[in-house]
Amino acid sequence: MIWFDQTKEQEEAALDLATEPSRLHEIILYNDDVNTFEHVIQTLIEVCEHTPEQAEQCSLIVHYKGKCSVKRGSYDELEPKCIRLHAAGLSAEIV
Repeated sequence: MIWFDQTKEQEEAALDLATEPSRLHEIILYNDDVNTFEHVIQTLIEVCEHTPEQAEQCSLIVHYKGKCSVKRGSYDELEPKCIRLHAAGLSAEIV
């Protein structure tokens, strides 16, 4: 009977893995001494589809903490957004 229970648990674990969504990634935005708050806020609104309030909060977190997660999603979804952030002169990476 113990063997059956272990097999059932293994099957359930395999099913959980099979139905688990793909791993989410984040874009981390880093502080710099070059870009203005206005530029960072406008870029986050345009690229990451933030509300003005979200963008302002993220810019303040980046300023005071040095970095902030600004967007979550699949790697394929985030890569073009990160490229656009770089093109706008911002320092960011996908983790």
